[in-house]
Amino acid sequence: MSETAKISIQGVETELPLLVGTENEVGIDISGLRAATGAVTLDFGYKNTGSTTSSITYLDGEAGILRHRGYSIEELAEKANFLEVAFLLIFGELPSVEELDNLANRMGRLF
Repeated sequence: MSETAKISIQGVETELPLLVGTENEVGIDISGLRAATGAVTLDFGYKNTGSTTSSITYLDGEAGILRHRGYSIEELAEKANFLEVAFLLIFGELPSVEELDNLANRMGRLF
């Protein structure tokens, strides 16, 4: 996204880049704010602050939403077992039956 947000603080104006999140929400990249204006931000409880960028995870604490690669954490906790979630974290997708069997056999040999 090439759009910006303009902010003026004590006569110093700067433009900050806008970002688009994993679910098309718009964010303002304030990482250069202090260098440009000398100002910092205050966000009680970090309710409106992202600490990093991610193309695979979406988090909205106020709404109770946490998704990884499109899967809700509740869905993974209720329907997926440890090896399925491990496979998702390592390879980026849930395993097929054959992939899960292969992983289970490999893990069995390790322990």
